[in-house]
Amino acid sequence: MKHYIDLIGRFFLAAIFILEAIDTLSHMEETKAILSELAITWNQDFFLHVGIVALLTGAILIIIGYRTGFATILICLYWIPATFIVYDFWEFPPEERRMVRMIFTKNIAIIGGLFILWINGSQRFSVRKILATTKVR
Repeated sequence: MKHYIDLIGRFFLAAIFILEAIDTLSHMEETKAILSELAITWNQDFFLHVGIVALLTGAILIIIGYRTGFATILICLYWIPATFIVYDFWEFPPEERRMVRMIFTKNIAIIGGLFILWINGSQRFSVRKILATTKVR
């Protein structure tokens, strides 16, 4: 049973990164405007495309259960700075602070889930496990 829950949990965890990448790709101009508001103007296209590739690659690796440690590091290299830069709730006016703080803590919880995946790895339903147990003749 725990193997099925591991697979479902990996799918749910990866889904948020896939949706984030799709949203960023489909709203590229709005995302660039937000980056400009945050005073991030240098090489916006490069950073956005690298972020999208990191999110999609990491999410796919998490779903299939292959190199989950690498996938976690790849996603965290994008997710942690983005969380602290975009959702710095302590800088927001009081009327917006509560909502931004909730998004910030959600992202921190997702990072915690990634760390747990990094330490525990993927279980039985993973490409890594299949490759390890398959005999090639």
